[in-house]
Amino acid sequence: MLISEHLDQLAAFEPTTLPVVSLYLNTQPDKHGRAHFAPFIRKELGALASTFPMRSPGRLSFERDAERIRQYLDHELMPSTNGLAIFACAGKGDFFLALQLDAPLNRNQLYVGDQPHLYTLARLYDQNRRYAVVIADTNSARIFVFGLMKIIGQEQVNSTKVSRTQVGGWSQARYQRHVRNYHLHHAKEIVDALVRIVREEGIEQIVFGGDEVIIPVLRDQLPEFLAQKVVDVLRLDIRTPEEEILSATIEAMREQDARGDAELVKRLFDEYRAGGLGAVGLHQTLDALKNGQVDELILSGSIKEIRGDAGEDTEVFTSDELVTRATQTGAEVRFIEDPALMADAGGVGAMLRFRL
Repeated sequence: MLISEHLDQLAAFEPTTLPVVSLYLNTQPDKHGRAHFAPFIRKELGALASTFPMRSPGRLSFERDAERIRQYLDHELMPSTNGLAIFACAGKGDFFLALQLDAPLNRNQLYVGDQPHLYTLARLYDQNRRYAVVIADTNSARIFVFGLMKIIGQEQVNSTKVSRTQVGGWSQARYQRHVRNYHLHHAKEIVDALVRIVREEGIEQIVFGGDEVIIPVLRDQLPEFLAQKVVDVLRLDIRTPEEEILSATIEAMREQDARGDAELVKRLFDEYRAGGLGAVGLHQTLDALKNGQVDELILSGSIKEIRGDAGEDTEVFTSDELVTRATQTGAEVRFIEDPALMADAGGVGAMLRFRL
């Protein structure tokens, strides 16, 4: 199941009077192969258990969750896992969901509330969206899908290699036309495979690399909806190891994300100033969320609490509450990493589906 599908599942969790545990752990081992989350687990689970009255339903539910979490960490956590998210509420149908991730988490976090805490998972998803990489030469292509800092899938496209001996006494011009037609056919096969993969995987961005002869032919064959997704062309060889491709493309995606953040915020303010499909600030964004108008919730990644502007209601909302409301209404959540970009909006805004 995709992270986006897990977010939808967790957002649909009905509020309960029993404690819902949301645990995020950085399980990435150090250079000696050891993880360092055990002291955090011992301290935090013990401290939180003592906040519930003895033998109360809340205490019993939390203690069952704590024990199940310990058992999971001891017996089911894989050594290759770098980040772990667990959501649990034993008192509500023994609810338990564990997500082992290749992407590391910045720090260990434990939350207890009446619903799952989604902010950290939503931000991780936004920072590690799936993208496709096409590495091609004149005879073959490797198409990768990367996400959460790992290979999600890959596919090979091979075509029959053209050699001069195959064409006998053909003239040079005729041979060159034959080669061009072959390159065109090869490019179309790659594009057909890429179209299918992009649609099946919900890919938003594409990176190209490979032979300087085939790449221009390949890009010329892209339908418009694919051409708009291309973010970079890198110097990568068809024989480049997968790990090097991942490393190089992650850096390219980070640069693209920074450009994309600036473009998204500019579009938000342009829409807002023109009285279009843009909402700025807590008050407008909340109203739009309540009305189901929000297409994309836009949050500053540096702000945990959002307050109304001067003169507005002083009610304070956590970023997690806003993320949950957005996910419940099918809105995308985008995090802006540069805090200066969203400063004039108080850290929150939204692109709207419609105006009332």
